[in-house]
Amino acid sequence: MKNITNIQLGNNGPFVSRLGLGCMRMSSIWGGPTPDETESIATIHEALERGITFLNTGDFYGAGHNELLIGKAIKGRRDEAFISVKFGAIFHNGQPLGMDLRPISIKNFINYSLTRLGIETIDLYQPSRMDGSVPVEDIIGTVVNLIKEGKVRYIGVSEITTDQLRLANSIHPISALEIGYSLADRQIENDLLPTAKELGIGIIAFANTAEGLLTGEMKTPLPENDYRTHFSRFQGDNLLHNLKKVEVLKQLANSKGCTPTQIAIAWVKEQGDHIMPLVSMSRRSHLPENIAAMDIVFTQEEMNTLNTTFAIGAIQGGTYLQR
Repeated sequence: MKNITNIQLGNNGPFVSRLGLGCMRMSSIWGGPTPDETESIATIHEALERGITFLNTGDFYGAGHNELLIGKAIKGRRDEAFISVKFGAIFHNGQPLGMDLRPISIKNFINYSLTRLGIETIDLYQPSRMDGSVPVEDIIGTVVNLIKEGKVRYIGVSEITTDQLRLANSIHPISALEIGYSLADRQIENDLLPTAKELGIGIIAFANTAEGLLTGEMKTPLPENDYRTHFSRFQGDNLLHNLKKVEVLKQLANSKGCTPTQIAIAWVKEQGDHIMPLVSMSRRSHLPENIAAMDIVFTQEEMNTLNTTFAIGAIQGGTYLQR
């Protein structure tokens, strides 16, 4: 029951599924409840059966819960899964405290991740963000040493500037850049996306629906306990303006017999053969919709409508995805 084709991460990188499974929402987010673990594991299993090999996590997702969950899901099926792990973010009680990218900490993080995942080698290991607190040479150099030790196969980066990306790639070939990219968040098209393509680095594009804005299901105002109320994009007049833009997405989806979510994922996929949409899911019921999005194609007129409606700056307000 394989439904997904493969993509190569970087010019000399590994081949993985063209659609990636983000596992973050299988754990507590911003101190919220933890989804049903049985359903989360079943979602990973079905994803693997459908050909989605790329599983993305962070050692700080749910304070290690996410890695433990994935470890349970891939037990006895290690060869079917490509495991991507982000490191470096420090949380307390579900709230971010900052970054720790010191070499001594990275060496500590990797061993805990391997133990929780129940594996000997992490396929793609990447700092979750470069904050300037530790030289890029020290961070990448430490991961290079972990490759030599057999604990890591490939190096990725996430939330990085163009200069940092060039420097990191000069130290060791970077296979993938994980970055927020959607119709609502296109700022990386100015410099980061072209630089990654020039250097032969694959793109792992998360937040394809811009934290739910592009699903067509968002209503205003959001509930007070919704974590998105922290971000100006989802507040007051900004949200009203942005939801008007989403009406265009809903109309196009209706004309094509699909959902706005599928349009959003398909648009990301269409931006280049080196780009992988990374979609967060915690329930099996979302798999058919998201997989089917990979088969959607656009006419030039449809693409022009999307690119004009959602031009850079068309969406008002920011989120933590914006640089």
